[in-house]
Amino acid sequence: MDFFGRTLSGPFTIPSGIVSTATPIIQYIFDHMPEVGVVTTKSIGLEPRAGYREPVLSQYAPGCFVNAVGLTNPGAHASLETLGQLRVPEDRFLLTSIFGGSVEEFVEVATLLAPVSHGLELNLSCPHARGYGMAMGQDPELVREITAAVKAAVDIPVIPKLTPNTDDITGIARAAVAGGADGLCAINTVGPGYTSAHGHPVLSNGAGGISGKGVLPIGLKCVREVRAVTDVPIIGCGGVSSAADVRAYRDVGADIIGVGSALVGLTTDEIATYFSTLAADLETGSDRAGPQVRYDIDMDFTPVSLVSNERVCEDIALLTFDRKVNVQAGEFIFLWIPGLGEKPFSALTDDPFSLVVIDVGEFTHALMDLPKGAQAYVRGPHGIPVDPAEDARIMAVAGGTGLAAVYQVARDFGNAEIFAGARTAQRLYFLDECRAIAQVHVATDDGSAGYNGLVTEMLREHLEKLSGEDRAKLVFYNCGPAPMVRAAIAVQREFCAADQIFSAIDYLTKCGVGICGACAAPDGRRLCVDGPFLQELPN
Repeated sequence: MDFFGRTLSGPFTIPSGIVSTATPIIQYIFDHMPEVGVVTTKSIGLEPRAGYREPVLSQYAPGCFVNAVGLTNPGAHASLETLGQLRVPEDRFLLTSIFGGSVEEFVEVATLLAPVSHGLELNLSCPHARGYGMAMGQDPELVREITAAVKAAVDIPVIPKLTPNTDDITGIARAAVAGGADGLCAINTVGPGYTSAHGHPVLSNGAGGISGKGVLPIGLKCVREVRAVTDVPIIGCGGVSSAADVRAYRDVGADIIGVGSALVGLTTDEIATYFSTLAADLETGSDRAGPQVRYDIDMDFTPVSLVSNERVCEDIALLTFDRKVNVQAGEFIFLWIPGLGEKPFSALTDDPFSLVVIDVGEFTHALMDLPKGAQAYVRGPHGIPVDPAEDARIMAVAGGTGLAAVYQVARDFGNAEIFAGARTAQRLYFLDECRAIAQVHVATDDGSAGYNGLVTEMLREHLEKLSGEDRAKLVFYNCGPAPMVRAAIAVQREFCAADQIFSAIDYLTKCGVGICGACAAPDGRRLCVDGPFLQELPN
């Protein structure tokens, strides 16, 4: 189909703020998902914006969500550099979503990003960022003014994104078209809405935009009303999960169909399969994509109580709670303290549940002094459990809190060696427990315990002594700070094949179910749904 002069490879887009929020993910979609003809970026503002603290996503029913990410973005100048590095096929369309707090800000961001975009989506509809989005998009005259100003500043299509949170969306649509809009996108999330758990608001912002299956009737109604008053192209989104939903949007006048919350919990490969199935459904009249949506995602919270808080050193502590958590080796959980936030952790042990904390930020700093008896909440597990071959010889390489991620692997599968690295002996922990289930090798940077040097140097010396036959049976699980993990991978690839290496780097993880894209790896995979242990790819 033709879309503003480009013949698209497919009729779908992923709405702004969902999955395609980092350039490695966008590139992966361009390279592997031809059905997604339009790729929409996360909304970008003039200045970097941290957004809201976690939790940022809450599920109130299967397939139904409330989110408040807070327009997190690196700013227009940084985005100009990263978007400019994308390799965009001729049959794709890069739609860059932008926002501003004034007409002038919209124009400045638009002028900066137009050279690396095929079109600009104007976020006039975000329902949870004060002073932005919906606050502007409910005023027809302001919508017209912003659209006209951006149109005057750029020479690429401009597509305002409309809010459903208005008494008259047709008036907003007419104003946008009067301002020169080349197309329209409808709708953004509904609301704001509110969710709670155990008497506390889940979202750190308190309220957020409602998305998912439950907003389908609202999205269809809005697109139908907008189509009745304009003939410009419409991107229709809100609640789509099946071919039947796509057909319904087409019936009311949408040209491009956005699929967003239906992708919750899907791995990168599963998203590719979902879109190819969805496209095939439209051709054959079948409905095989709908059942691929994950309505079994569990985002509920379970209360836990702190039994002990053992300080290892000034900035490392071991926290033990009062119950077991059901987590398999390789999976992770989120620990939530209402009013403070939530963060992901590997469970050091599952029965009783314990974890390792390093003081690196506001949340972990508070955990360092969490008193005995304190109430917290756990959600999960998330991620994919590890599954080494039955005859594999496991080598687990850990630094920092990484030992928590690999201990259970060694414990549950056996035939394992653990390589534990730290700056000093004072930063080592849980070694006796590790020695009870595996052969343990310790390295400290200052030589205060074990090998004098980096754990990766010790690993290389160990691998050099093995025969080729022994090396072929190895499977590596690396976890820790990015520099250590990358150094471990480099050493392992000197002696073994890429498919023997699995690594979990401490990337930022926010939602845990693959939607926000915060945990994007450089190759476009997302740690929370594709990992956390990602298999190394061949060169």
